[in-house]
Amino acid sequence: MSHHKITRRSVLRGLGGITVGLPLLEEMTVTDVLGAAAKQPIPARAFNVFFGLGIPAPLQTEGFNGVLEPLKSLSEKLLIMRNVDQVRCDQSGINAHFDGASGAFTATAPDGSAKSGGASIDQLVRRAHYPNGLPKGLVPTLVAGTFFRRSRISRYIHSYNPDGTIAASMQEKPRDLFDRVFGTVNLTGNDKDEKRKRLKRSVLDAVVDQYQYYTGANSPLGTTSKSRLRDHLDRIRELEQRAFAKDHKLNQDSGIPPVPPKSLLKHEGKADPGGQGIDISLKELTSEWRLMAELYALAILTDRVRFGSLTFLAAGERIRLTGDYQYEGRKIFTFDDANQHNASGDKGCSHEWWHKFNEKKDNEALRAHAHMKMREVAYFLDALNDEGAIEGNGKTILENSLITISTESGDGRHNDVRRELSGVFHAISGAGGRFKTGEIMDVNAEGIDVYNTMLDAVGSKERLGPAKRDHRKIDNIRA
Repeated sequence: MSHHKITRRSVLRGLGGITVGLPLLEEMTVTDVLGAAAKQPIPARAFNVFFGLGIPAPLQTEGFNGVLEPLKSLSEKLLIMRNVDQVRCDQSGINAHFDGASGAFTATAPDGSAKSGGASIDQLVRRAHYPNGLPKGLVPTLVAGTFFRRSRISRYIHSYNPDGTIAASMQEKPRDLFDRVFGTVNLTGNDKDEKRKRLKRSVLDAVVDQYQYYTGANSPLGTTSKSRLRDHLDRIRELEQRAFAKDHKLNQDSGIPPVPPKSLLKHEGKADPGGQGIDISLKELTSEWRLMAELYALAILTDRVRFGSLTFLAAGERIRLTGDYQYEGRKIFTFDDANQHNASGDKGCSHEWWHKFNEKKDNEALRAHAHMKMREVAYFLDALNDEGAIEGNGKTILENSLITISTESGDGRHNDVRRELSGVFHAISGAGGRFKTGEIMDVNAEGIDVYNTMLDAVGSKERLGPAKRDHRKIDNIRA
């Protein structure tokens, strides 16, 4: 016999069908008559995390003593894979950054400039575990990121259906991401106009009645769960305020800005017209990225999304970055790309450090850029690995999910495809104990075989690449 279980979705159901996801509460765990917690099923999840330009293969050999240092604190939760070959993704005459980016998470060459060559890992996992569709209320696929280089869609989108079409539209502004996840309301009935007015103030206003009940005297929740629920909704409110701008006058009733302003960064067609690059400070870049990363992580933590991709800078990204870069209290580098290149336009962008890479030199600027990228990727992963991300089996969402991290190139040399598309950095989480973690491994295998081994391990019968190809199992990555 079991006590009644409160599900994440049963606690807060807002007016008109809005759902605000919840953290794990004590009452969500089914207990037997002796009070022992019964195991609850962990949902299947798969996400592709992409960062632009890559990590040259020689720098990967330095492990956590070099540019991979920011991943060290997460090393027990990740398997870092070196010597992954994506040369099969090369398309003669197409930009090599684009080819490598198209191959990330698909292991196939692009199909023109607007489609991938096939499905991405996350979508095949989704099809395997939810063949009849996801549970009601979930965002089917969430694609988001901070990026500026827009030519050719695979530069920045990394979630694809089997026919090569994008699995979801890209959300590149914090406000749009917030609205996509938390701001959907199905308006029906006579109070339609009132609901619209409330939604303009805050997505949380739509669930204020339920909030008051579940944190009040008659709540079925215990003291610990009430506190956790308050903290959770405060977190949504905080992110909402950040997404909707700090400098707007707050609504006195709800404490939420009434009208969100536009992002301060350049987006869409204005992001990088002509591919000449944009000027941006490290603070501007990381402030918006971190808000995007937190919002995306919150969407996962509240079980609003289980599949998708997140991008930190596009393939072949062209930015002229400025600002002091510090890590754990020490100064790593001062970014000043244009002056350090002594060039303007596209030739003054960080992109050029990759084309100038020389294993016999220090590559100081490239190292700093790559180190910074790992810091920002780790920022997202950390949000899925803290105490608020612990699930019913005692492990974090990072440990329970399949999270694949990759990029587009080995060292960025267009004149040598094998150097550019071999040795591509990859890392994966444990996916509920299915893969080895706590290692840096030389897999010496094609990406397509690595990806298909991953798919097999998580229960997908579908495979990437040509149907007639003999696939090689990379068993040494499996736990």
